[in-house]
Amino acid sequence: MRPGGVRGTRGRVPRWVGRGPGNPRAGAPVRRWLTDPWRRPRLLEALVWGYLAWSVLPVAIAVWFSFNAGRSRSSWQGFSLRWYWQDPVLSVWHDAELQQALVHSLRLAVLTTLVAVPLGVAFAIGLDRWRGRLAAGFNFQMLLSFVLPEILLAVALLFLFTNLLKAVQLGTWAQLLGLVTFQLSYPVIICRARLLSIGAEYEEAAMDLGASPVRALRHVLLPLLSPAIFASAVLVFADVIDDFVLVRYLSADAASEPMSVKIYNSARSSPTPALNALATIMLFSSLVAIALGFLVYRRLTRGERSQESTVEGFAAQV
Repeated sequence: MRPGGVRGTRGRVPRWVGRGPGNPRAGAPVRRWLTDPWRRPRLLEALVWGYLAWSVLPVAIAVWFSFNAGRSRSSWQGFSLRWYWQDPVLSVWHDAELQQALVHSLRLAVLTTLVAVPLGVAFAIGLDRWRGRLAAGFNFQMLLSFVLPEILLAVALLFLFTNLLKAVQLGTWAQLLGLVTFQLSYPVIICRARLLSIGAEYEEAAMDLGASPVRALRHVLLPLLSPAIFASAVLVFADVIDDFVLVRYLSADAASEPMSVKIYNSARSSPTPALNALATIMLFSSLVAIALGFLVYRRLTRGERSQESTVEGFAAQV
């Protein structure tokens, strides 16, 4: 044995050596694990899974009880489609008020998308080509409407429609104007980001080949903008479906209450699982719009992604 008796014949420290509480090397594995930059981020993984559970589980429970056979919203009594269409009185399919709220929400979402997206695209192209202080002021105004709290905009529009623009009555038209004002910034920001990535080379090349500015805009720029246009349309539609503050302040009566307001008013009384069914339909509509937008966006940008992969492969070979 070597002097000191701590090393074996091969010069290695035995595993039992250095594990005492007074040895400074006792916490070395822990310190190495804490200072290792390549270890698995288990704390971050736990935070992510905890957040997903906290945000998804209540929604999943509400969706699950929309298929409950009984009236209880806390005790499971069997699977049924009673609150969707089987109940002749209280189901979403047979309740006139719930049907009206569903149709009104879809109407507002479609109309807002059809109005806000073309205006936003035109606004984005104008801001991209406009220079000067006035353009910077309009750009700041657009960004201000993006970060402005929705409740402030709702109260301001309520005062505007009830005191100054009395020709616009509270209800569908007031809600439509308010939603277009609030949602206009989304297509502007998305399309401006796309315009910055496209650049002006394609449009200039089309005009060099003899195309007029209008034809270059229609046949070159707008097709290149189509992924951003469709993405902004999906975002606006999904956001309007569950909007609450603006539509509640600008609603006139029960006929102009969309799904979000109807769910809020019904949840404060004695709700039935039909309310869960209505919320499930709202959730399903938003998910369908997002999934459809994702698939169409992937299809529209398929050529760009294949071109990027080709360039990356060529760069790797070089």
